[in-house]
Amino acid sequence: MIEAPVNGGRNYRLMTDCSYVNKPSYMLETPVYPPVLPNSLGSDNLRGADNQQERFPRKFMRLDTRKISISTGNYLAGFADGEGSFNLFFRKRKDYSMPWKISLCFNVSQRDKVILTLFKKHLRCGTLRVREDGVWYYEVNNFTAITENVIPFFNRFGFLSAKKKHDFAKFKELAELISAGVHLSDKGIQKILEIRRTMNDGDVGKWKYSEQDIMSNMELGKSSETTR
Repeated sequence: MIEAPVNGGRNYRLMTDCSYVNKPSYMLETPVYPPVLPNSLGSDNLRGADNQQERFPRKFMRLDTRKISISTGNYLAGFADGEGSFNLFFRKRKDYSMPWKISLCFNVSQRDKVILTLFKKHLRCGTLRVREDGVWYYEVNNFTAITENVIPFFNRFGFLSAKKKHDFAKFKELAELISAGVHLSDKGIQKILEIRRTMNDGDVGKWKYSEQDIMSNMELGKSSETTR
């Protein structure tokens, strides 16, 4: 039998980043098709982030939450309530037309790999990695997988804690904004930063780049583009 985490699931520090792999310089982490949000998030006609038209192989299956048993779904949601994290990360781009690549990420960390394999199996997406200290973590940072698998799963199997409910609601709001292309303007970036500030208890210590760094680099990108 798999035991749920003790002490509120706060036995060790959660991962503060979702990827250490250099990927192509798209605005979002490896988008698969122009993302379309489920009906619960918005119109099917929302355009893909960064308006990418390229086609990429789908590395996951779209989730049908009706096929997940209530007991399994509630168990995983309860585990994520204590051990999971919804995050937004900014990474610098190599080109100057848009200085930042924005990544949404759902992450769960645990020393027991077996439990995390259940997330990968039932959410039908994501990757498993292990840190040098032996902690395993499951992560999803593909935008389409987040909108088609992660968000629908937690829409059905919700959280009990007020904190996780809040963070998940803000996470969905960010997904809506990114899908609508709001992140492609200065004003949109400011809106996204405002939302990020309210998530995860406003823990600025785990952000690699401050809001000032991000907005300053936006201005630098504009200046460089103008002088070309």
